[in-house]
Amino acid sequence: MEVKINKEIRNYTESMFFGLSMRQFIFSVLACGVAVGLYFLLRPQFGTETLSWMCILGASPFAMMGFIKYNGMTAEQFVWAWIKSEFLMPKKILFSPDNLYYEALKPNIEAREKGLPAPTKKQKRQAGKPEKKKAKKSKKRKEVSHDKDA
Repeated sequence: MEVKINKEIRNYTESMFFGLSMRQFIFSVLACGVAVGLYFLLRPQFGTETLSWMCILGASPFAMMGFIKYNGMTAEQFVWAWIKSEFLMPKKILFSPDNLYYEALKPNIEAREKGLPAPTKKQKRQAGKPEKKKAKKSKKRKEVSHDKDA
């Protein structure tokens, strides 16, 4: 006897109400509520056939949201990500280029523009580093000879 188990445990959904998961059931109830609301709102303006199609079209997005997954996100996660990217996050992306080659050769380029010889490696190193404080020289001790003859 073999028991089949989903290879991907994340795809497992427990069916609770009428074979639907909790998310699907909530969105189905929401779709029914939207359909009933549209029926009572639009009943004075339209006939029965037109009204029934409007209720179906109005409720279908809410019914589908319980079943849709896009890039591993549920429909409400996708809608929230879309709202954040379109309205809450800034659209203007600033680009400031960094030319590392120019930065490395900047002393040489500036020297040639001024007509000076290119700086040496030692000058380049000294230009990039802050000056170090010179350490105090300690006085040398005189060595004492331990010879008894002296």
